[in-house]
Amino acid sequence: MINNVVLVGRLTRDAELRYTQSNIAVATFTLAVNRPFKNEAGEREADFINCVIWRQLAENLVNWAKKGSLIGVTGVIQTRSYDNQQGQRVYVTEVVASNFQLLESRNSQQNNQGHQDHHGGYQQQGYSNQGSSFQNGNSYGQQGSFVEGNTTNLVPDFTRDNNPFGRPTNPLDISDDDLPF
Repeated sequence: MINNVVLVGRLTRDAELRYTQSNIAVATFTLAVNRPFKNEAGEREADFINCVIWRQLAENLVNWAKKGSLIGVTGVIQTRSYDNQQGQRVYVTEVVASNFQLLESRNSQQNNQGHQDHHGGYQQQGYSNQGSSFQNGNSYGQQGSFVEGNTTNLVPDFTRDNNPFGRPTNPLDISDDDLPF
């Protein structure tokens, strides 16, 4: 069986940090994830996905990511249930995050106010639950970009193959003997 989730979205609010009775940190947050298509009005709709993250990763998320932060999350989907105060069974489906990454620097988040930077100036800080410690393997400064020097051609040009079913400029040189069927 496979249960694997990868999400990229923006925090809808600051993550809420709590501690269990055994003093284990747990944070809950909601990610707004845009759908890959537009509706009839030409606008992208978003899904709001509830997530939970545990231990040191929860504390790191609360310290580093704020409302509007663009983050990547990996984890699994979990469905649980509980009985509420009225005695009704309530089912909750959420993503249990095992890892997350900040996908933009604090400067670009403040300067763009929600506008996504497509030129590669992201400051990525890795968080891993391996050993439950904050990992920052960057060799660049807090304010700087990980790309130095010439920043042209950072975004690939996908327009060259905009119609993969169009006519090729050169005819294919294939004979019937070359085909396996």
